[in-house]
Amino acid sequence: MYQALYRKWRPNRFADVVGQRHITDTLRAQLESGRLSHAYLFTGTRGTGKTTCAKILARAVNCTNLQSGDPCGTCPACRGILDGSVLDVVEIDAASNNGVDNIRDIREEVRYIPASVKKRVYIIDEVHMLSQGAFNALLKTLEEPPEHVLFILATTEINKVPATILSRCQRFDFRRIAPHDIAQRLLEIAEEEHIPLTEGGARMIARLADGALRDALSILDRTAAGSSGPIDEELVASGVGILAGDTAVELMRHILQGDLTAAIAQLGESYTAGRELGAVLDQLLGLIRDMLLVKTSKGDVSGLLSPAYSAKTVAQLCEQVPASRLLAYTGILQEALIRMPRAANRRIEAELCMVRLCRLQAEDYDTLSGRMDALEEKLAHGVVAAAPAPAPAPQTYDDGFPSDQDAPPPENEDMPPFEAAPRKKPEPVQPKKLECSPQWNDITLAAKKLLPMSTFAQLTFAKGILHGKDLYVVCEDPFTYELCSETKVKDALSKAVQQVTGKPYRVKVMEESNVGTLSTKANPVDDIIRRAGELDITLEIND
Repeated sequence: MYQALYRKWRPNRFADVVGQRHITDTLRAQLESGRLSHAYLFTGTRGTGKTTCAKILARAVNCTNLQSGDPCGTCPACRGILDGSVLDVVEIDAASNNGVDNIRDIREEVRYIPASVKKRVYIIDEVHMLSQGAFNALLKTLEEPPEHVLFILATTEINKVPATILSRCQRFDFRRIAPHDIAQRLLEIAEEEHIPLTEGGARMIARLADGALRDALSILDRTAAGSSGPIDEELVASGVGILAGDTAVELMRHILQGDLTAAIAQLGESYTAGRELGAVLDQLLGLIRDMLLVKTSKGDVSGLLSPAYSAKTVAQLCEQVPASRLLAYTGILQEALIRMPRAANRRIEAELCMVRLCRLQAEDYDTLSGRMDALEEKLAHGVVAAAPAPAPAPQTYDDGFPSDQDAPPPENEDMPPFEAAPRKKPEPVQPKKLECSPQWNDITLAAKKLLPMSTFAQLTFAKGILHGKDLYVVCEDPFTYELCSETKVKDALSKAVQQVTGKPYRVKVMEESNVGTLSTKANPVDDIIRRAGELDITLEIND
């Protein structure tokens, strides 16, 4: 029968435990010197070796032939504990045996000496799940157990263990295993199991495992079972449901360039490929974390970066990006990840997040200094258009009067008196050159009360132009066009424009790239309203 890799490769000696040298060396020294405690408490995150070390310690205290503090694995005690025939080593799951009666049974059993080994060992896993009454029942026995009894407690939530229990145990804190240690161990196991694991695939698995070797072996087991070819980064990303390293970097480049169409298209490809969109956003958050480290630190941080991305790639990404902008990205992604589990449509939620990332607003920055930093960064790289060059000063003679030699001739020089110059036919105005009507801001605010917040946020990227009896809503991208074309959005805009202007308007939605000319003549009322707004003058408009 097939056995999972994390069970098959569970260490049987302290020397085989990965990443916990500070604990294994101490336990081996205590075993060699005979200065053992009566109770141990192992704490740390999942998959770091707490239960493994507890089982090795249970064999070592009963081994008759210790080898440098490690159990020999060949004596009757070691073999009996390994195959489960020795009943004096008891492993208890406190998650399902957390009552007072369970602890009372232990108190009754500790009075009897072990039958076939030197010490009776109780391994209580997830000890924080015990009830308050169970903890109280365990106190006296844990403080003064018989000499033939050893307690080993393990927990992932040390904050839930009472202080009275902590003070009666020797505490050992298990660290998260470093990614390079996990990757090295994965390559060793893959070689023994004849699994074609590449170094890039091992580094990606190590990053995804988040310091837990057991999780890393489970990912390797799952990926190897579904493929016969080399297990590289792309295959691991496909099996886990995240983006490959190059794909994540490409998506980040689209966001930094503000290319919303490309970003949403790539997100759609990930969705079609079966990627978990929440994991995709979380991966972007991790990449931004690496970019912030490179951007803000003064020293070498290559050892702190995720193994999925090279330090050179991260440095190129954040070369022209201010730290305040990266912090704004972080806030947007965290808000989206909080809303994602409750969203009715996760794809739309992820796409709205892409819209906010590609179209940063002033309110997305935490502080005014952050907005100033972003503006200075744009100015430094020529993003803001330069002001038009001033007209050259007129040439003057020695008497101080300007010269009129180069002055243009008068416009109506050859026309008879009192005859007006013929008017030129105004050229058609393209929508992309038109500015929003001055009432558009009030219309969107009025529509805000009738629309969901996500729809209103997308509506702010459109342009509203009042022309005749029509309100033209010009959209920059297909996503905004589809959203504004919905009946509920058009109805809300129709009500909002009538509320603001007092007149009924027909709402027409069009894409900026496909729209024709809207007007050949400017509306003088709009010009008056616009000029009044620039001068902070309030106008009362009556029909």
